[in-house]
Amino acid sequence: MLAWQITNALSSLLIPPGLLLVLFASGLALIRRRPRAGRALLIAGAGGLYLLSMPLTGTTLLQYWESPAAGPADWPPAAAIVVLGGGQYRQAPEYGGDTAGAMGLVRLRYAAELHRRSSLPVLVSGGSPDGAATGEAQAMQKILEREFAVPVRWSENRSANTLDNARYSRDILAAENIRRIVLVTHAWHMPRARLAFEQAGFEVVAAPTAHATRGRLTILDFLPDAGALLDSALFFHEVIGTVWYRLRFIFQG
Repeated sequence: MLAWQITNALSSLLIPPGLLLVLFASGLALIRRRPRAGRALLIAGAGGLYLLSMPLTGTTLLQYWESPAAGPADWPPAAAIVVLGGGQYRQAPEYGGDTAGAMGLVRLRYAAELHRRSSLPVLVSGGSPDGAATGEAQAMQKILEREFAVPVRWSENRSANTLDNARYSRDILAAENIRRIVLVTHAWHMPRARLAFEQAGFEVVAAPTAHATRGRLTILDFLPDAGALLDSALFFHEVIGTVWYRLRFIFQG
């Protein structure tokens, strides 16, 4: 759990708005001794915050990064659907305990749809990196079976990150000689997830969901928006994470 907290703390300083706050703080620290450098950093921080908070920017970045949509008609033969967790809603008062968060529900909904179209068995993957007693896979299985009427054949509940999702899913599916899987996650997460699962030895059929879309361009696309800043942050998180994964795989041989 400590390693997970440290990783997320470092990540928060490298992606917006953490990176922008670092620029602001650096500018304020330098403004008296080196006015030009200080002002440049303050302007960069303010300009970056505005640019990355624009819906046009956030949507464009995610659309550039995410994997394209594909349905069962485009798939090669596969043996299982693997759906990745997307975070938990802890101590949900209306449900009387932990349950899947908003991102996880989006993935579960699409996994249920794909199961109905293909009849492939389902594996849910997600642990408890924050140390809570309830693992994410447990909540995912309950939702799929009770709310979507989709049976879950395998449940992987030890993972703390996407690399773990891939490794522990491999351990489960290798026992049944399953190598080609349909992988379900957000479209912006798919490039990194696919890299991890292919490195673990899987043949991956990508089934991304929740694509970044945009209607007719309006003035609102150029005005600051908290959701757009989140989209920009997701883009930077995935790019940095993918680069980190590739470096790890290179050095691990």
